[in-house]
Amino acid sequence: MSRPHAESVIKSIIAEIIEDCAVRGHGVSDTLAAFMVKAVVLDPRNGFHVDRTLTKEDIKKLEEICLNKLTENCSPSFDTVKMQVYFEMNFSSRREFLEDVHRGLESRLRPVVAEITESRVRTRDQLDSLYRRIVSYIVLRSGMGSPADVHTVKEATAALHSVFPPTELGAFMVLLKNDKEQQLDELVTIVTGIRLFNKACRTGVEQSDLRELMPDVLNQVLPVVSRNTEQQLSLSQSLAWRYTAVLEKMSDPDHTPDPDHPPDPDHTPDLDHPSDPDPDPDHPSDPDRPPVHLLKEALYNVRQQEAFLRLLLAETRVCTKHVELLQRALLSQIKLMKETVASKTAVPTTKVFPLFKALSKVWSELQDEAELLNILGDIALNLQPFLSSQAQVFSEEYLGDLLGGCEVKTDEQRLTETSGESLDWLQPETAGFSEMLLQYNGFCGSTFVSKDGLLLPGNPHIGLLKHREKLYAFSSREAALTFASCPDKFISEVLERAKLSPELLQLLRLQQHVSGVSAGSELLLGESALVKPVTKCEGGTQTDLHPVESNIVTSYEWNEWELRRKALKLADLRSKVTHSTQTHLSHMRRENASQTWPLKEASCQSKRDGGSSVPKPQTYLTGLRGQRVGHVVKTDLTRPAHD
Repeated sequence: MSRPHAESVIKSIIAEIIEDCAVRGHGVSDTLAAFMVKAVVLDPRNGFHVDRTLTKEDIKKLEEICLNKLTENCSPSFDTVKMQVYFEMNFSSRREFLEDVHRGLESRLRPVVAEITESRVRTRDQLDSLYRRIVSYIVLRSGMGSPADVHTVKEATAALHSVFPPTELGAFMVLLKNDKEQQLDELVTIVTGIRLFNKACRTGVEQSDLRELMPDVLNQVLPVVSRNTEQQLSLSQSLAWRYTAVLEKMSDPDHTPDPDHPPDPDHTPDLDHPSDPDPDPDHPSDPDRPPVHLLKEALYNVRQQEAFLRLLLAETRVCTKHVELLQRALLSQIKLMKETVASKTAVPTTKVFPLFKALSKVWSELQDEAELLNILGDIALNLQPFLSSQAQVFSEEYLGDLLGGCEVKTDEQRLTETSGESLDWLQPETAGFSEMLLQYNGFCGSTFVSKDGLLLPGNPHIGLLKHREKLYAFSSREAALTFASCPDKFISEVLERAKLSPELLQLLRLQQHVSGVSAGSELLLGESALVKPVTKCEGGTQTDLHPVESNIVTSYEWNEWELRRKALKLADLRSKVTHSTQTHLSHMRRENASQTWPLKEASCQSKRDGGSSVPKPQTYLTGLRGQRVGHVVKTDLTRPAHD
């Protein structure tokens, strides 16, 4: 089966599941259906082998199992999966949240901007109507009041008159569309700054009554979001502690049902609950005790909500800190504005307009924080319905009967009890510990395996085990030593047990281990599942010593007299009948450069002839002429050397 064909098979399976769920009256998203398909395939109890191609019978069986799980009623496990899908689809980074807010605002105001930039006015009434539309756009964009409020419109019109009177509309209309939009944005910032400053002057804003200048939505959500999120987190933690105590009590081999607190038969869950087709062998069916798998599912449900609420609360506190910083910046800008315009009849626009823009920028950032707080509050509120199944299966009275008076320990109490059992391992006091990511979301993997899926928070103060560049925390000294004896075995066992409960993949942060099925299966679920695999590799970067090249202006002249000489030369050339000017661009159409070396004195050694002053040899012969037979006499006339 080719890759495109495998993808089409997966898409057809997901589409078929969604359609069948709709027929049964259950609306299911593509992401939820894809996640459930992946969870069913990974569950070894379902008998799917990821290393072979799915047959028609396998596809039919897969669709049937997914359909039963997706249409299941009163299942804490399925509610946890839906909670995870909802959170992943709605929660993102701070930057992405703000980008969505800005895109939404631009989308809502795009028709108003189009009416202004594309209008063609010809009469006086049309000019007045265009000016009113500009005022309405400024009010909408600034978020200060409503265009339907007469007082707000008058205030905005007066502020706009001071920087952009109606007589400027003619010059505005001849601009290009992009220039019009740019000028509108500038007018929004200036007018908003003017209105904020006027409001501050009227109310005499000080630190005590700064709320008068805050956006209305910020004043509404700031004190509410943090309080509501903390309350929800407290309830989730209380439930998690109680479920943990019940599971610890039932896992005790010496535990027997309390005759004084029998379970309420009206609240006893169905032992044939479809979320776990195989009964727990360690805890056989007993009419006096609930199925352990339901208690575990309820514990996973509240622990997942607790993890999400902690994340939302952390983001909320970051927003609160930003609001405090922006409030101080707002007071500082107002104070600076008052000092600038105090007792002055006129202030240059080049000096005061930047202050108005800075004031408007702080106001806009406060609005962003308000929108972000509102989004975080809505997400936290929408997590509450996903606890309905566990609340229906285990009511407050029934859960109290299961506890039977046993001690309910908080996470803080557990950490305090085990803090003295430290090992000579990596400690939280190590530099950079706050940036370290603990495996299993901070839960103890050893306890999870040894106590059949029980989640207990790890205590970093016992010591962190570093194995294959990953850190593990444990709930007790014994659990840490047991895990350290064979870590690979425990890691594999945690992964196998997590496959039996799809919600644990997200709760224990095991998505990257099972996010994609092996290539031989031809089942490309990794691309459609909830979380994609994280690809990691070692990398490095090299930064240049001087990333910005030096800019040397060769034509620069520091000597004043040289500049005067050049000026006189140019003036003299201008007075000539024929004159021309040479520039760097016209000179040979390019830059020329040559390099020479000065002459130097050089010599070499060679052979040469030499001699001394000696007498020149001279010989005289006599008897050469006048006789046929004669005797030739040779006479040596050479001077002696000593003469």
